[in-house]
Amino acid sequence: MTKVLIIDDEKRTRDLISKMIQSFGYALETIAEGESVESGIAAIEKYKPDLVLLDIQMPDGTGFDVIRGVNNKNFEVIFVTAHEEYAIKAIKFSALDYILKPVDPDELHSAIRKALQSVEKKPSQTQFDTLYHNAVNQQKRRLVLKTQESVFVVELDHIIRCESDRNYTTFHLDNGNKIMVSKTLKEYEMLLSGYNFLRVAQSHIVNLDFVDRYDKVDGGAVVMKDGSQVPLSPSKRDIFFRILENL
Repeated sequence: MTKVLIIDDEKRTRDLISKMIQSFGYALETIAEGESVESGIAAIEKYKPDLVLLDIQMPDGTGFDVIRGVNNKNFEVIFVTAHEEYAIKAIKFSALDYILKPVDPDELHSAIRKALQSVEKKPSQTQFDTLYHNAVNQQKRRLVLKTQESVFVVELDHIIRCESDRNYTTFHLDNGNKIMVSKTLKEYEMLLSGYNFLRVAQSHIVNLDFVDRYDKVDGGAVVMKDGSQVPLSPSKRDIFFRILENL
């Protein structure tokens, strides 16, 4: 039977989440044990869960410290957090899942269902390493890109641009490589905001550090330092040129 371990510094929250999970009707064993970094690590080592619901804020550290302290990270994880923007960003950049407090039953149900569908494809050590890096390096972020075959870790300053094709996004890197992932451009627009990226058209996000110039020929295009050309939406012209003047 699939084991679900709930780690939170409040017993009331652990018990509530456990009752919610039991009401979903899945064949799961729920274990509500662990209220600190130390006891959380001990509970994971003891029960060897398939899925861990892990609070971020602990009396003696964070949920990220729990992950770092576990030797065998052979489990799915769903972080449970209040509105700590730095934590949410670190989790998203690492391609991991989270739900917000207070826990909404529908959101929890959706997260559990998603985790159970991929419980055999547990996060890689690379993702967990990236998570910890992103938690302590808020300005020098790394982005996890998961394809069917591989898990890539990319420094943001190596991304030239992102291009969408329906529900897929292709990342163009400064070494010439391309990585296609099954996520929408909108998800990455929100994630990369504040890191010198701009959505310049319906299907394009550019890293402003790689913009070479704007050509007015043939309707106009943003020319990147690798020679690629990206259309500029009329609705983005003002903000693009305003930013360009300050580069």
